[in-house]
Amino acid sequence: MIQFENVFKRYGDNTVVSDFTLEIQNNEFFVLIGPSGSGKTTTLKMINQLIQQTEGNIRIHGKDVNDYDIQDLRWNIGYVLQQIALFPNMTVEENILVVPDILNWPDEKKRDRVSKLLTTVNLDPDKYRHRAISELSGGEQQRIVVIRALAADPDIILMDEPFSALDPISRHSLQDDIKHLHRKFNKTIVFVTHDMQEAIDLADRMCLMNMGKIEQVGTPREILDQPVNDFVQNFIKTGLPNYNRDSQPLVTIQDLIQTHFAQELDNEVSGDQVPSLTTDLPLSTLNEALARHESVIVQSSGSPHQAYQISRQHLIQYYADRDKQGKEVVL
Repeated sequence: MIQFENVFKRYGDNTVVSDFTLEIQNNEFFVLIGPSGSGKTTTLKMINQLIQQTEGNIRIHGKDVNDYDIQDLRWNIGYVLQQIALFPNMTVEENILVVPDILNWPDEKKRDRVSKLLTTVNLDPDKYRHRAISELSGGEQQRIVVIRALAADPDIILMDEPFSALDPISRHSLQDDIKHLHRKFNKTIVFVTHDMQEAIDLADRMCLMNMGKIEQVGTPREILDQPVNDFVQNFIKTGLPNYNRDSQPLVTIQDLIQTHFAQELDNEVSGDQVPSLTTDLPLSTLNEALARHESVIVQSSGSPHQAYQISRQHLIQYYADRDKQGKEVVL
């Protein structure tokens, strides 16, 4: 889908991204993570050519980005910034339809698209369509930014620390929304963050960067369990202070499932059942989700057709039983 081949970005003698080579799969939620100055945002912006690489090749659908018409390339790539970049003199609907208007979509198609997108992020189209941006909360405004990136149905969505300026409640809610949107619309999402918990919650795979170089690429589970060097291990410990893989085995959601507290669902998980976690994630991820929801849907990491519904009561019972047994829970 998106291929980087020996990509470098230099500013004079300063190399910001160095020998970057990896492939992001179609419909994958891929997270670029690392400390400030690690080259995450520069790498992201090279995809839509807001920044041009100094050396190496970037391909989308097998075609070099330099062979695309630059406007066509960018219209097929949604872009969400940390800053809430909405036009204050336009309504919610007008903001969402910026690119569809440029592409001359029919009026009925545009109205339907706005209604569908607003509904998807739990904003009533009849109430929000004609509202001024100034009438919205920060979380509502950022929801509009996100669905505006989806408005013209692009293949790729780029997201540069989109939730970091929001309060924790709005941030968690938007994380759930973006997971739901990813499943519903089957988009390839490339997401930049410096927050390890956010990366674990969202990523199918993640790339940990440091000083412009790739330190490790893998699923959250692979990186948590098998950090390749001291930098990766220290980054995990800093971002997840309760995670200690050396002293005791990490407790995962699967451990709770095996106690038979959770209710197995008869049917395959649908895109409308949110939030959706996988059973191999740390129990701390479940704690985060249940702090915001009465129950969550958890999909088996070994079988895409097997899923469970876990409630807050299940989690409380699990902790109570561990306490009775004198077992410490390592999150």
